[in-house]
Amino acid sequence: MALLRWHYARMNKAFLAASAALALTLPASAQEAGKPAYPAPSEIVAAAPKSDWVAIPAEDLLVMTLAPDAEGKARQVVIQLMPAPFSQGWVHNIRLFARSGWYDGISVNRVQDNYVTQWGDPNYDNPEATGEPKPLPEGLKVMKEKEYVVSDIAALQDGYLPVFRRHEAANKNSRDDVIAFPIHDAYPGTPFHFKGWPLVLGFTGRIADHAYPTHCYGMVGVGRNYSPDTGSGAELYTVIGHAPRHLDRNIALVGRVIEGMDHLSSLPRGKGALGFYAADEADKRTPILSVRVASDLPASEQPRFEYLSTESDTFATYAEAIANRRDPFFIVPAGGADICNIRVPVRAVSGG
Repeated sequence: MALLRWHYARMNKAFLAASAALALTLPASAQEAGKPAYPAPSEIVAAAPKSDWVAIPAEDLLVMTLAPDAEGKARQVVIQLMPAPFSQGWVHNIRLFARSGWYDGISVNRVQDNYVTQWGDPNYDNPEATGEPKPLPEGLKVMKEKEYVVSDIAALQDGYLPVFRRHEAANKNSRDDVIAFPIHDAYPGTPFHFKGWPLVLGFTGRIADHAYPTHCYGMVGVGRNYSPDTGSGAELYTVIGHAPRHLDRNIALVGRVIEGMDHLSSLPRGKGALGFYAADEADKRTPILSVRVASDLPASEQPRFEYLSTESDTFATYAEAIANRRDPFFIVPAGGADICNIRVPVRAVSGG
């Protein structure tokens, strides 16, 4: 359990420091007489110094333009792709699909309530297909199931091991009157955040020997057929409901929606099997006009985003505050949180 203790101790310690600093800025209405004023998670994020924010490379962003809605309003979705060492074969394919124009003219074909929204060629591996599928571009990689996880965790050590060591040391000086921060998880392994992503560190016995991303809300995965098929990236989906963590290590996760999630989560549900649109629901399919890698767009059109560094003290404070809400609305701190409830803050920034 040593790998857990660093996380709990650091979040408690950082939270107390941030609480003292932010209490001075809270309005009197947010404080009760005789009680300390604790900041809300949003206040902690708002007070984060610029140095705690990390720019997302344009090469890691996809810009997906949907057809305008019923009122004629434009709809754009921005997806951040998984960084190395995770899912890089699929990420390669997705960039290839985008750069070849293959995604242009496809559609949203499946919306299953409290589960996923899925898009792709309506004639490619679709139970309601009525025509010929688009030919796939050349140069696609074929991945093995073992690539759902990263086995060489040495590639992650620059991110998590120094943090583990810092917090293990901080744990020796932790205060007894501070509520602990357990990440409650029904699944095996140790949930943690690395470079802005929710991950799980897996063990064989007591040895940490693999890691994998988690199916949280807004995460983007690759549709596939039965094993041993692993999918190419021609069909993608995003989670629009309660986190289906049973899919972890069974499907490739390749990214997450960081803007425009409302455009995908609010679409009409399909009445066909698994939420696919039935033959008489063709009008419900949302056309996808284009998908572009942001770095291929003119500089003036490239979206720019930053995420709050998950290796920063600010993030540790923010996560602890989510696990133990003490701001005025709350009565009883929960004493823990699911990894998917600790969503990494992402913000759009103006071009420079």
